[in-house]
Amino acid sequence: MTFKTCLITGTLTGAMLIAGTAQADRADWPENFTVGTASQGGTYFVYGSGWANLIADKLGLSGGGEVTGGPNQNLALVHNGDVAFGLTTMGPAADAVAGESSLAPGVPMDNVCALFPMYETPFSITTLADSGIESISDIPEGASIGFGPAASTSDTYFPAMLETLGVEFDRRNGGWNDLGGQLQDGLIDVIAFAAGIPIPAVSQLEVQTDVNIIEFTEEEQAKIMEEFPVSAFEIPASTYETLEKDARAVSMWNFTIAGCDLPEDFVYEVTKLSMENNDKMRDIHRSAEFSVPENLKYNTVLPFHPGAVRWYEENGYEIPEDLKL
Repeated sequence: MTFKTCLITGTLTGAMLIAGTAQADRADWPENFTVGTASQGGTYFVYGSGWANLIADKLGLSGGGEVTGGPNQNLALVHNGDVAFGLTTMGPAADAVAGESSLAPGVPMDNVCALFPMYETPFSITTLADSGIESISDIPEGASIGFGPAASTSDTYFPAMLETLGVEFDRRNGGWNDLGGQLQDGLIDVIAFAAGIPIPAVSQLEVQTDVNIIEFTEEEQAKIMEEFPVSAFEIPASTYETLEKDARAVSMWNFTIAGCDLPEDFVYEVTKLSMENNDKMRDIHRSAEFSVPENLKYNTVLPFHPGAVRWYEENGYEIPEDLKL
């Protein structure tokens, strides 16, 4: 056998071994996956569906986003293994870990692991410009307010926030697109959003009619921060054409989640893909500019999946020991 033949044979054998190893590493991967998002018209649906498509395309799998009731339901779906991945906020996550989820009271959800930070969710209020409502204190007694899907982050926290501020209202639920249509048709008075910005439903309303985006006063903001797991936030004026200046709000951090029993190598590759391609993540939704490892610190509730931990530690990011399985 000539040296050249040996070299070719050796190269082919090496390539076959590499291919075999890669195939073996994927042996326990799921053939397909689903990402739990939220209602259409909200940021979760856009972000989650786009992220699912990115994972599926780059890893050669079949996967997609699924319309759900939002963070609370996503925690339950991931915990029960009904979906592989989901999107949630830290308030509902803390409740779920403690067994205080409104969907499964008394059942600690211990099969939910964190992957990576997404963005902050501002709590914001939108009305029609001709409603005469220009502040929270302007909301009339008995006003009908849409709080998003039942058991969503908005529906879980915003009613209690407004009650704390002395607002008396008639509570309505529905998807963000549906509520936007109801607002425009005069069937409800206000929409209280908890969603990443820009909210597609608000952007659509701006195209069709004049709206008011209501901000919190400094006193209202401080009072809400004392009572709820939120932090101060300002919606940049550039977010919506309606805004002439930054709007004061409060916010809660969002994280992607996964079943803790998903294969480590699979989750490692998903985390690597998501954290090393922020340009592609921003193409999905511009709020993904905050989907970076530096924001890991905002999860103090859920353990990180071992596959995610491996990628973070390989790249110089520390995960607290109490957040490892």
